Amino acid sequence: MRRIALISAILEEPEKCQHQFNEVVAAYRPIIKGRMGIPFDEHGVSVISLTVVGTLDEINSLTGKLGRLEKVTVKASISKKQLP
Repeated sequence: MRRIALISAILEEPEKCQHQFNEVVAAYRPIIKGRMGIPFDEHGVSVISLTVVGTLDEINSLTGKLGRLEKVTVKASISKKQLP
């Protein structure tokens, strides 16, 4: 069963990790329904939120791969409601 989730990421020093972050996100393109990014250039940080619809395995896989990137902090909020 699929669920809706919000994955939030903070990229510290985005110039060093943004390319890898985008490569991982592109690999999960089928489950990504929305993306919003806010650069905080004056602080050297970017905040990105991804809205996804997928299985728990897909959501956890994406979150895990992003979280293993250097200078990236990731959290996921997953709905309890299951979708068909």
